[in-house]
Amino acid sequence: MANTSTTVTRQETLAALRNPGELYVIMSGVTKLPFVVCDEETYDDEIFLYYRSEDAREKAEALMKDKYLTAVAKLNDKQLLPFYTGLYTMGVNCLAVNHGTDTQISIQLSDLVVRKTPDQLPEGKTLVENPALHLTAIYFMQEMRRQESPQPTEQLRELQEELIAHYSKGTFIIAMQEDKQIPVLRQKNGDMYQPVFTDMLELQKFTGGKKMMTAVLPAAKIPDILIGDSKGVVINPLGVNVQLQVAKRKKPAADA
Repeated sequence: MANTSTTVTRQETLAALRNPGELYVIMSGVTKLPFVVCDEETYDDEIFLYYRSEDAREKAEALMKDKYLTAVAKLNDKQLLPFYTGLYTMGVNCLAVNHGTDTQISIQLSDLVVRKTPDQLPEGKTLVENPALHLTAIYFMQEMRRQESPQPTEQLRELQEELIAHYSKGTFIIAMQEDKQIPVLRQKNGDMYQPVFTDMLELQKFTGGKKMMTAVLPAAKIPDILIGDSKGVVINPLGVNVQLQVAKRKKPAADA
């Protein structure tokens, strides 16, 4: 009987998530993405969804007390499918629905939304995504911004090492203007970083509908396209906004 009850509850939840009427998500004020946690028991990487705004606000306030900058956002019906699908690019695999209430339940993202696999894409199309890197960057920034004066804690060091390892194995989207110039972002102190994107969703945030050419490069090739005084790259500048120091590769000297 217990298994039947659980199955029915799960099926009801899946139906409700597809047509919720009202649905609220806890957002990170740091990454501008859904706030992500790793479940201590299942190790699922999950986000928080609520049917009632007051439950969502209560959860956001609890996270704020724990020094996580969060907010509540309402999802409308047209946003649902893109929202759920976009979670794959973040490395999220689980939805914590009504967490902390007497109706809480966890739903696997793959039970709600099934995506095309790379072999199902049209011929000539490639899928550029870096979910492991994106997820690590989310955790890194969420933790780093908890501190007023970020200190290199053991947890942050481990996340940074993991982030760099994922970056070195990644393939990224590079935006180019129509004159084939690569945009750069200048920091307040004058340092310049070139934007790179983990996936098309993050690129689209940056272009804002403006037409730009793109290139796809592995991390090993990025030092070849760094402009003059660039300090390195900034990953998803309108998202996790992680800066990595990358040295421009010097061209070999011409033979005399």
